[in-house]
Parts: sequence; C-alpha cells; structure tokens
Amino acid sequence: MWFIFRIIIGSIFIFSGLGKLLSPYQNFQYVIQAYQLLPSWGEVCVAQIFPWIELSVGVFVFLGLWTPWALRGALVLFGIFVVVVGQALIRNLPLESCGCFGEWIHIQPQVVIIMDSVSLLLTLLLLRNLPYVKKFSLDSYFD
Repeated sequence: MWFIFRIIIGSIFIFSGLGKLLSPYQNFQYVIQAYQLLPSWGEVCVAQIFPWIELSVGVFVFLGLWTPWALRGALVLFGIFVVVVGQALIRNLPLESCGCFGEWIHIQPQVVIIMDSVSLLLTLLLLRNLPYVKKFSLDSYFD
C-alpha cells in the first residue's frame, strides 16, 4: 500500500512539472507574478527552473530511486506550496487558479491548500515508513 502512495506523490510532481514545461515559461511566470512574492528577476528564474525541479523530484519518487532524499525534496516542495498558497489566501489575492499544473488543470487556491496539506502529511508518513515505501522501487532492486 505504501508504495502506491509513493507512486501517487511522484505522479503529482511529474504531471505538475510537465504541465509547466510543455508551455512557454512565460505562462508560469505570469502565475508566479500573481502571488506577488518575488522581484521580476526572481519570477523569471523560478519560472524557468522550478518545473525541472518538480519533474526531477517526481521521477525519483515515482521510481523509488534515492527514495529518502526524493521524499525529502517532495516534502520541501509541498511545504513551499502550502506557504505560498496560504499567504495568497490570507492576503486575499485575486487568484482564479493556483497554476500548479500549468495549463492542463485549473484548481482554486482554496482547494489546492487542502490538497497540498494532505500531500505534505502523506509524504511525512512515507518518510516514516521507508522500508514499506521502498517496495517495488529501484532502491530495493539495487540493495
């Protein structure tokens, strides 16, 4: 059962990263600007780099390669998402969509904060149950 949750968490990041990478980075930059957190040069950097980080973490979690480190990366990313979306909700920013999955899926920030919080907790549980999480993983193959 735990390895299925690992696959789900990995798939979320793969889907999210690909959704942003298959569109011009300016689309994601526009979403980042709506959160009003970074200077313009930071928005460009994040828009170009962050989807690659999401995709990489997703692939490592999905395959179960370097699983403890990949899950820690996922934990950090979910933490960032919760903080960024949470501050936008607290500040009442006029966001129609979170921008989480690029142009593919549009989810309201109120729903995304719950989804990201649950994913954060699930990732913590995965880290606490590593022996079971590594079942059917590349880590178990190489061990």
